[in-house]
Amino acid sequence: MDERSDSTLEKLKRVKVLHPASPNKATALFGGEASGILNWNDLAYPQFYTLRQRIRSLFWTANEVDMTQDVKQFSTLSQTEQDAYLKIIGLLATLDGPQTVIAMKIADFATDPSIKSIMATIADQESEHNHSYAYVLSSVTTLDKQLASFEMGRQDEVLKKRNERIVDVYNEFAANPTMETVLKAMVYTTLLEGLFFYSGFAFFYNLARHQKMVGTSTMISYINRDELQHGKAISDIFRATLAENPAYNTEQFTEWIYDQFRHSVEQEIIWSRYVLGNIDGIDLEEMDGYIKYRANKMLRMLGLSEIYDEFTENPMKWIRAYVDNFDDTKTDFFEQTSRQYVKTSDLNGFDDL
Repeated sequence: MDERSDSTLEKLKRVKVLHPASPNKATALFGGEASGILNWNDLAYPQFYTLRQRIRSLFWTANEVDMTQDVKQFSTLSQTEQDAYLKIIGLLATLDGPQTVIAMKIADFATDPSIKSIMATIADQESEHNHSYAYVLSSVTTLDKQLASFEMGRQDEVLKKRNERIVDVYNEFAANPTMETVLKAMVYTTLLEGLFFYSGFAFFYNLARHQKMVGTSTMISYINRDELQHGKAISDIFRATLAENPAYNTEQFTEWIYDQFRHSVEQEIIWSRYVLGNIDGIDLEEMDGYIKYRANKMLRMLGLSEIYDEFTENPMKWIRAYVDNFDDTKTDFFEQTSRQYVKTSDLNGFDDL
């Protein structure tokens, strides 16, 4: 970023739990003053109430999903499909575990108590996502394979390379919490929520459209819905924070974001070709385009321009069947059984996959 005064480079302070001398309505999202008393009817950003309601409306737990048929089917998958299943679960667990922690760390330094509440809700859901990966693995395979899948993020060289920048940005914010590092952490949070999971999601949806592992696909669709709303919330908080701190809204920072997106797309394509290369029903060229399409969407949500002009439309139309466009019920694609999912119908309509 450009050179700034010493004051703008100061570390963010961990916010006090209560500070009655300060106003209830926060003076800034980060680095401001607030009493710690949260009144949802007296917010600096009233739209944050809607963000929280959207996220809260998606409540679910892993053990609600029936894995009976998946238990029977897993051993009938090809060896290639089984290997990809375990590797992708390992990837998702590697990414979702830190999301719980990063949400709590962002909350620690947020002045505005509405941000703390939103981040607490996100952290809780990310924790349930991580539980869901253990749940599906314990349903379909042995303990040693479960453990190996969760070791993937530490041991698989392709996955380690893919995650290098995530590790650096998150750990830098944890070690050195400043306005710059929290903004960068939010950029990478939107990348995780809106891009990094999606080749993995596509694998499970592809199995389901061939009537395989529908229980797992149902679980993934629930996680997918959460991630879409998390990405929306974090991108809105990012934009509001940047608007409050225009010294950081520079060409240099903008180019840094574009560079992270280009790098992330490159690494996601490498990963998808590594893990999906021999999977029947997955067109790798189509997958490449879908990754670029997702990157464009997340850039728009951050208030930036698209960088892949030829991928403004979703090239994988079939994927839309597995996330029901935020209507107020969830339907299992093959079983055609409906259960209440999004419970507040007036919050529907957020742009989907």
